[in-house]
Parts: sequence; structure tokens; C-alpha cells
Amino acid sequence: MRCPIVGIMGPGEQATAQECQVAYQLGIAMAHQGWIVLTGGRSIGVMEAASRGAQSAGGLTLGILPGTEAAAAAATIDIVIPTGMGQARNCINVLTSHVIIACGMGSGTASEVAFALKSQKPVILLECSRASQNFFQELSPTLVRIAETAIDAVRQTRKILESDLAGRSV
Repeated sequence: MRCPIVGIMGPGEQATAQECQVAYQLGIAMAHQGWIVLTGGRSIGVMEAASRGAQSAGGLTLGILPGTEAAAAAATIDIVIPTGMGQARNCINVLTSHVIIACGMGSGTASEVAFALKSQKPVILLECSRASQNFFQELSPTLVRIAETAIDAVRQTRKILESDLAGRSV
């Protein structure tokens, strides 16, 4: 079986302290499961916090950068993929991940969630407003789940991955 890749998406510059704290906890929890943590790779906001949490727990981190310079990656990224694609790299984030977890919401995160739904990828919303939850659940009630905590997001991710294993290869 391939090692599951969980994409943790969320705001960069506009990330709140709460979103970053939850992303950090999420990174730790994902690493404890042995899952690869994928982020946008930059050293800011949810991306940095999730990869820092995963690395602190001995996990493997993967960063898909918008630019061409590997040096722009957060120090907590183990595998750096510079794309030179700008925001179009969001498609790579989604297509590479088995499950997408949106920790907070911004325009870039919304584009990743929308593309995930278009690509039939399961999405877990965490630290997202009720308006965001309602919008995305209305778009795809079967693919969008709501998590209240990082631990709840891990539990739901595990269920999704187990279901995928039962129905098809991950």
C-alpha cells in the first residue's frame, strides 16, 4: 500500500493564531498516523504550522511551492517541489493528496476546496466559518465533512482512507 498523503490547506498571511495552533496539532496527529503531510510549502500561516507540527513528530512533509526557488520553502519541508505555476499549483496540491483538510479559509484555500470537490476528492473542513461549511456542503454533501478538532479530523481522515482501501487502491 502506498503511504497516504494528506493535504493540509489554509490561509498564509491571513491565518489566525488559532488556525495556526490547530494546524500545528493537525500536523503532529497526521505524523503519528504515518501519513505524509502536504502543504503549499511556504514559511507562513497554516502551511508552516502544519509542516512544523508534522516534522516535530517525526513525520514526512511535502511542500508544493508556487515559485521556482526551492529556497523559498519553509525549513520544515522535507521534500520541496518548486512549480513555477503560481496559484495554479493548487491543482497539484489537490491531485497529489488523498484527503484535503482545510484549516481556516481564504481565497486560495477556497480554490483548493472547490477543485478537490470537482476532482471527487474528500474534504474535511476545520476552523471554517458556518458560511463556508454551508457553501461547500451544498456543493457536495457526500464529499464534505466538518471536523470540530484536529483529533476529529484525524478520525475522519482514517475513516476515509479505510473506506478507500476497501473500495479501491489509495
